[in-house]
Amino acid sequence: MTRTFDELGYYLLAGAGGEGPATLMHEARRGEELGFGTAFISERWNVKEASALSGAACAVTTRMTIATAATNYNTRHPLITASMATTLHRLSGGRFTLGIGRGIAALHAAHAIPAVTTAQLEDWAQVMRRLWHGEVILNHDGPIGKYPVLFLDPDFDENIRLALVAFGPQSLALGGRAFDDIVLHTYFPPETLQRCVATVKKAAEQAGRDPGAVRVWSCLATVGDHLPEELRLRKTVGRLATYLQGYGDLMVRTNGWDPAVLQRFRSDPVVLSVPGAIDGKANTEQLEHIATLLPDHWLSAAATGSPAQCVARIREEFGYGADRIILHGAAPDELVPIMAGYGRA
Repeated sequence: MTRTFDELGYYLLAGAGGEGPATLMHEARRGEELGFGTAFISERWNVKEASALSGAACAVTTRMTIATAATNYNTRHPLITASMATTLHRLSGGRFTLGIGRGIAALHAAHAIPAVTTAQLEDWAQVMRRLWHGEVILNHDGPIGKYPVLFLDPDFDENIRLALVAFGPQSLALGGRAFDDIVLHTYFPPETLQRCVATVKKAAEQAGRDPGAVRVWSCLATVGDHLPEELRLRKTVGRLATYLQGYGDLMVRTNGWDPAVLQRFRSDPVVLSVPGAIDGKANTEQLEHIATLLPDHWLSAAATGSPAQCVARIREEFGYGADRIILHGAAPDELVPIMAGYGRA
């Protein structure tokens, strides 16, 4: 029987989605075979629609939790989202977690989707829980909008976990008082992780919740030396560079990094020449150049090196306060020697 590690998770279709959505079924089965406790699904508006992928993952697994981390609350009507979650909850025998995030502001603005506020996220979470427990909500007038009637089924009494992908102090505090799982971002150094955990736990306690019951997930880039060099470059330098493209100011501010480095990165002609996300579009030569723009300490918040070194770094992350850890940026087959080493440690 495979040993299970409820404290570890991974992403299905990591990054841009690999070879396409059909590979999800193999990755879900493989992750369960390796002993992962949770498989996460991120959403992109191409062939990574969260509800379809979650249904497939639930259908081909029997033990793992399947969690979205993340979809957006404001791209579906509240009843559609609540119904989606209930369907997946029952389909999986209670193994589904609905995780949301604010989304990328620039992308939302380009698609005429309003920016998301902390008050809206909190209001939405409260509405979801009320719907899942069979309540008829009349004349709701709150941050998420006005709804004459919100209602699913009077017989519902579903305890579905809610997760929040959080960055800043307001989001982290919201996670502590209103959500069950808080998923942090990749490339958070130890001091950032410790600060985030403390913010979540304090907010949970102030809200009268058990801080120990609110789980904080570290999202730890895990890229071992057993992978080809070019692939490692794409999964480390390419991935961090893509984050800096999308929300570099927030990353730099959160980690206390030097904003002048970000400005040099943004103005670099090679960076500007990449037609899209760097982790998906840059060639090896471009990635090698971009690597010279990123300080080593920006990239060091990751599990790299031999499988044994990766395992040691994963265990260190628990020491910094993480309740659970996502081995981020790698498919299950790429994590085999690391999971084997973790099981032996």
